[in-house]
Amino acid sequence: MDLVIEKAAVLIEALPYIRKFNKKTFVIKYGGAAQTEDSLRESFSRNIVLFNHIGINTVIVHGGGPGISKMMAQLGKAPEFIQGHRVTDKETMDIVEMVLGGLINKEIVSSINRTGGKAVGITGKDGCLITAKKKLLKSSTSPTPIDIGLVGEVTEINPEIINALHTQGFTPVIAPIGVSDEGETLNINADFAASAIAGALKAEKLILLTDTPGILNKDGKTISTIRKDNYLQYTTDATITGGMLPKINACIEALDTGVGKIHIIDGRIPNSLLLEIFTEEGVGTEIVL
Repeated sequence: MDLVIEKAAVLIEALPYIRKFNKKTFVIKYGGAAQTEDSLRESFSRNIVLFNHIGINTVIVHGGGPGISKMMAQLGKAPEFIQGHRVTDKETMDIVEMVLGGLINKEIVSSINRTGGKAVGITGKDGCLITAKKKLLKSSTSPTPIDIGLVGEVTEINPEIINALHTQGFTPVIAPIGVSDEGETLNINADFAASAIAGALKAEKLILLTDTPGILNKDGKTISTIRKDNYLQYTTDATITGGMLPKINACIEALDTGVGKIHIIDGRIPNSLLLEIFTEEGVGTEIVL
């Protein structure tokens, strides 16, 4: 009986959040262990289906770096990275498009549909969703920027195809591949693609699933809330370093373009989306204005 009462209490706690977020839009960047472990993939899919059944519009933007590197190795091509960015020649871009837009995208779509959802897989090329330009990196030794090939940064989002899918009750699952004004296909960092899409939709939330408990302080404990006006203190004192730096920059860009709140959560926890959104405590770091 105590267990039944506890379950009822959880539902009661979730009720105000369910009311608050009805007809709102969540953009979810999906990656890490949550994307690669079978039990976590099923948990994620069920969370998405639940969101949709209670009236939350979801948009999923996924990564797939390990899968791309694995396919490159199988084809006898060694991955190369500069400043954390994959050097992407035409052959590598073909592999990226095949793995992201094909294999990984359709696996996610199939998983959501198997659990009762209505997901549709697209890339940023579909419906002119993502327009991008080539990304050039700053060099520490030369005034000439570093060209890393067909790697892009978002210049414009056209959300028409997302809105059309939501109107018909579908969940868009988006591979972060864009196209330049010159017609070049470009590989885009999934965090920044998700941020730009969330901004264009004026989403209620942008949620980044990671393989960490959130943003950690220097004692290794999760920082529950970071405000936009003081986030720089965490970067200047090296609390936020490495791979978390581009994530926090993507989050700030999202806030600047009208996203309500950002969440960086641990995708290794089953049902982490539900725990973050429908409980007072949450399971990660929220970034707010």
